[in-house]
Amino acid sequence: MPRIWPIISGYAALAAVTVNAQAPRESRLTSARASQVADSILRLMTLEEKIGQLNQLPGMGTQTGPRVPEGGEALVRSGGVGSFLGIFGVEYTRGLQRIATRESRLKIPLLFANDVIHGFRTIYPVSIAEAASFDSARVEASARQSAVEATAHGLHWTFAPMVDIARDPRWGRIVEGAGEDPWLGSVMAAARVRGFQGGDHGLGLGAPDAMLATAKHFAAYGGAEGGRDYNCLLYTSDAADEEDSVDLGGRRI
Repeated sequence: MPRIWPIISGYAALAAVTVNAQAPRESRLTSARASQVADSILRLMTLEEKIGQLNQLPGMGTQTGPRVPEGGEALVRSGGVGSFLGIFGVEYTRGLQRIATRESRLKIPLLFANDVIHGFRTIYPVSIAEAASFDSARVEASARQSAVEATAHGLHWTFAPMVDIARDPRWGRIVEGAGEDPWLGSVMAAARVRGFQGGDHGLGLGAPDAMLATAKHFAAYGGAEGGRDYNCLLYTSDAADEEDSVDLGGRRI
């Protein structure tokens, strides 16, 4: 159990800092204070509540507006979920946040995530096309604008940048990355982390328009064989972009 405590504490602290960014300036917590609050909450949590913080539920109803699956609100009340994927919209996310912070036992805020890969409302070129520009400043700017739009719709967290190295053009997911060169991939990943998270070196998560960046996927996932998913080998170069993303302040792998 002690091994997953830092992970759970991290989720709780990130939730506190991220949701706290939407509060009035005079009532915001510092990062240090948010960590203290997270640690104090962790000591009160049951095993089930700790597991709940690691549970992310997918949204549904994309055509009619994102909604939690049946039973989702009850899970929020019981502390059985820590985040939602594909749920956005200011009023709806605020309603779920009220349930979490007023009706659950420990009142831990929720995190709302989405695949904001090459834009949210404004659509930019796909990642491999942006990388072909060799213009990291423009890539950072598009990620920054995407974060501004997404956070305005209640989102805190994006599953980007995709940092897998392209090894086979038959693998469709190369469109999400920066191509076959690890150095270029590192530069583009760092630019996206800075853009999504805001501030110098991607550390501005206290800003209301900052999003948590996620360097994905697990190292060597991009080593697909024959264009098929889940056929990969571990190469040193596969970890280069993940390492640079973390160095730049990326908070999720």
